[in-house]
Amino acid sequence: MWGIAHAQGIRLPTKDYWAFRDLITVGRRQRSFQAYLDLFHWTELIQSSPIAVERSVYEVIGGAYRRNNITQIELRFNPMKRNRGGEQDLDHIIAAAVRGMDRAVLEYPQVRAGLIFCLDRAFSRHLNEIIAAKAISWRTRGVVAVDIAGPVVPSFRFADYTDVFGELRRNGLGITVHAGETGGPEEVREAVEALEPSRIGHGIQSALDPSVMALLRERGIVLEICPSSNLNTGVVGSVDELRARLRTLMEHGVPFTISTDGPEMLRSYLRKELAMLLRHEVLSLDEVRQAIETGRRASFVDRAPVIERVVLPIEDPARIRVGAAT
Repeated sequence: MWGIAHAQGIRLPTKDYWAFRDLITVGRRQRSFQAYLDLFHWTELIQSSPIAVERSVYEVIGGAYRRNNITQIELRFNPMKRNRGGEQDLDHIIAAAVRGMDRAVLEYPQVRAGLIFCLDRAFSRHLNEIIAAKAISWRTRGVVAVDIAGPVVPSFRFADYTDVFGELRRNGLGITVHAGETGGPEEVREAVEALEPSRIGHGIQSALDPSVMALLRERGIVLEICPSSNLNTGVVGSVDELRARLRTLMEHGVPFTISTDGPEMLRSYLRKELAMLLRHEVLSLDEVRQAIETGRRASFVDRAPVIERVVLPIEDPARIRVGAAT
């Protein structure tokens, strides 16, 4: 981020690298949920160009493999928050993300990756429809799913997007929805009934309502649990509370993964997340392995549309035959 900012001539609020690192990361400080969202101001500004997006995606995938041996990864972002309010062409931003992903998986052939586009609760329906349409257009190039996230907006209703997500589902895209983080279990119920997601981002508050847990269990919906994120933002008050929530989910048969949310910003990578859960006896080793396997099964990467490879006939046999995607 530091290098990208300087390469683009972005004026930063500090000339000291370590002060900049503290500016855009949580570290050991506990923040409110809104303060956590505020961290994205600088990351979104710095990454708002095709060159920056390509490098960022490339670095994240390669770094995850080198640092944690991550061989299956989904990166979620809102491309419209990386185009400087319309100054940059949205398709150029998306193409840059795809290039960065392609470069990374060529360099690390053990890795399979996919992109998830995030709609935003604070956006108008028109803007969110544009992002959804772009996800459909790029679904054969590595976009595997769509999410809806963002700050709490009183006027927002999941039910207003039933038709949008239905169209996404019909086009083969996975559906995951942020709910049950700052909102209560009723928010999870609303998201499930309106949008029929395969996964729920966070969803930790589901443990407070047996009927919501029963709904998740019956539909096989996987929760993307983010321990360090929830602890840092105060969504969960303590490790003891986190342990109680996860034990409750397991007792009610609700499947969940262990996820990192924003690993660079939280300075907590998957290896550290799992080590923390084991160290505090939140989960046993077998339960950690089960959560990892749940994540593999629930991944949208394996369900991405397959691109058929065909050979075009060429009149001159001396010319190289080129494979084309359909």
